[in-house]
Amino acid sequence: MYAIVKAGGHQEKVAVGDTITVDRIDAAVGSSVSFPALLLVEGANVTSDPKALAGVKVAGEIVEEKKGPKIDILKYKNKTGRRRRKGFRSQLTRVKITAITK
Repeated sequence: MYAIVKAGGHQEKVAVGDTITVDRIDAAVGSSVSFPALLLVEGANVTSDPKALAGVKVAGEIVEEKKGPKIDILKYKNKTGRRRRKGFRSQLTRVKITAITK
């Protein structure tokens, strides 16, 4: 059994025991979180009805918080000597999926 969940503006395919990386969740390491299910696949049965999925909960436990890869931002204007350099690293959270309940 697996589910498609909405996590941090993205959709992730998860099963019990999987570890996913999502945008930062404001909770402590070791605490539990739940995600809304968008699709549930159980063998040959596929559930996509919003009324049936209202009762489906995907539970997970926060494993760690980390930073994503560094993104270099460079701006350059020709013939003027104008240069600008910035960097960015996104804050991420790793979540281990513990249960999918109906």
